[in-house]
Amino acid sequence: MTKTITVLPGDGIGPEVTGSAVRVLKRVFEKNACDVQFVEKRIGGAAIDTDGTPLPRDTVEQCAASDAVLLGAVGGPKWDNQSMRVRPEQGLLGIRKALGLFANLRPVKAFAPLIGASPLKSQYVENVDFVIVRELTGGLYFGKPSERRGDHGEKVVDTLAYSVGEIERVVEKAFRLAERRKKKLTSVDKANVLESSRVWREVVNEVSHRHPEVAVSHLLVDSAAMQLIVNPGQFDVIVTENMFGDILSDEASVMTGSLGMLPSASLRKDKVGLYEPVHGSAPDIAGQGKANPLAAILSAAFLLRYSLDMDHEAGFIEKAVLQVLERGYHTADLKVAGEQTKLVNTTEMTDRVIAILDEIFTAAENTH
Repeated sequence: MTKTITVLPGDGIGPEVTGSAVRVLKRVFEKNACDVQFVEKRIGGAAIDTDGTPLPRDTVEQCAASDAVLLGAVGGPKWDNQSMRVRPEQGLLGIRKALGLFANLRPVKAFAPLIGASPLKSQYVENVDFVIVRELTGGLYFGKPSERRGDHGEKVVDTLAYSVGEIERVVEKAFRLAERRKKKLTSVDKANVLESSRVWREVVNEVSHRHPEVAVSHLLVDSAAMQLIVNPGQFDVIVTENMFGDILSDEASVMTGSLGMLPSASLRKDKVGLYEPVHGSAPDIAGQGKANPLAAILSAAFLLRYSLDMDHEAGFIEKAVLQVLERGYHTADLKVAGEQTKLVNTTEMTDRVIAILDEIFTAAENTH
């Protein structure tokens, strides 16, 4: 049966990095004789320019009919006028909602050649390898709209709302991920203050009975923010609600030295997911060959692992990315350790990844 991957290049460097990711995926599918088709659609500012909306109906329909979605980035100064009724970011929020994606996975992993670029001392980051699982559909982001109250509008109210079902499904996803990793789960909340967090903690404890092999601990969000800096190596899988996850994942993203290395996945209960690099559209370097494609390529590895059950091939891509860094190749945003470093452009970096990926496939074939 033919699999379908919808590609949403978006804005800025989005088309460049998604192009790199598609090249890598095509090589994987070619090596495995997989029948996969790619369909490109518009989103974000590019869609506003051509369709008048950041999320055209045909984009939603195509994504809904796909096995996975690969996204570049959205936004840029061209559409930054805050008075505009439509903004590129609405396309991203809209496609997440339309596809029912509720769990955002953001891995934070230290690559040895990049440790010197981290703002933290090397002894704090050298063993870092964890994933933050952020709930995507509830909390302050999706409560009642903010409203001003009082005679003179001197009070403002936002609503933080969660159902038990919304909490349970993302927590279950986090437990299953922990089972595939080191069997260690940290739940982050603010249960000493918020009733929603007390319910969150109750649900985590209840779901834990279904996963007895996973060790569970609870951290208050302020303590978690501190521990991410002073002892990040202690974490394996972190699960938390929408607002806390947004803040903590941004904090954690700077640990490894470059946003250009961080992939992400947004998932639902079945295997359909949306995969994108954490970095933005970087319009200042768009079209110059300076974009780092590695986060998009690592997002493609996530796509193989979570949507297509191709875990070995995902691992091959991740291994190829590590080896390309170990051999000294880097784009302008990276500070690779070592004297024999080689600055390459977007296309050259992708070429190097594919060349090493071919070596890995050949080695694997020779061992059988």
